[in-house]
Amino acid sequence: MPTQLDGATRVHFIVGDPIAQVKSPAGVSQAFAARGHNAIVVPAHVRPQDLRSWFEGISLAHNVDGIIVTVPHKFACYALCDTTSERAGFLQSVNTLRRDAQGRWHGDMFDGLGYVQALRDKGCEPSGKRALLVGAGGAGSAIAHALITAGVSQLAIHDANPQRANLLMQRLSGLERGQVVVGSNNARGYDIAINATPMGMRPGDAQPIDSQTFSAQQFIGCVITVPAVPPMIQAARSLGCNTLTGADMFEQVRALMVEFLLAQ
Repeated sequence: MPTQLDGATRVHFIVGDPIAQVKSPAGVSQAFAARGHNAIVVPAHVRPQDLRSWFEGISLAHNVDGIIVTVPHKFACYALCDTTSERAGFLQSVNTLRRDAQGRWHGDMFDGLGYVQALRDKGCEPSGKRALLVGAGGAGSAIAHALITAGVSQLAIHDANPQRANLLMQRLSGLERGQVVVGSNNARGYDIAINATPMGMRPGDAQPIDSQTFSAQQFIGCVITVPAVPPMIQAARSLGCNTLTGADMFEQVRALMVEFLLAQ
């Protein structure tokens, strides 16, 4: 939390539906305080049909400097930006917006960069590896883009919505980097397997990637933060796999978001 909370405190929101699971309000507020910046992050539970009205409303407050975006609003918030980074433009999604002195909103997407950095911190260099990614939504698309630009030799993509997966595959293939192919929930033959869906958050969820297809030599990752160790990650660890959780990813993404939000 900020060292002080007063009329000069700068306000940032994190918007999602649902919102109770997110860790950003405390984590980013603490990061602001550590940098000597009097600012706070406030959670906002906003339904998709209300997003534009909410955005227009909070934009009227001159002490609102930034917005962090979580599911399912990353694609919709892209359309609300005045300008974006080249990366966000390719993905057509954002997870962070900051406002300049003229009141214009600039967006960027850090989920993929943060995830690849977290992989490397865990001793997994993606370059030259074969990777499976389950989930082609906002976070999944960003991770897919980051894996391709990090030099994976092959990226297999699987999503419950085949059309969404196919569109992402077509766009990534246009980069002419690693091979992009259709995947499934079977991890056999891959060096890296990542769940980028919300599956695993609720008791009784099916495993997004079949843990019976894991081997000890694989690196298994997940994006969800609640529970802290999802059942799929527990299964992978029991086999001796190196793993990456949503909390590991969040540490890297948070640092990128804070730098972006505090940039002039």
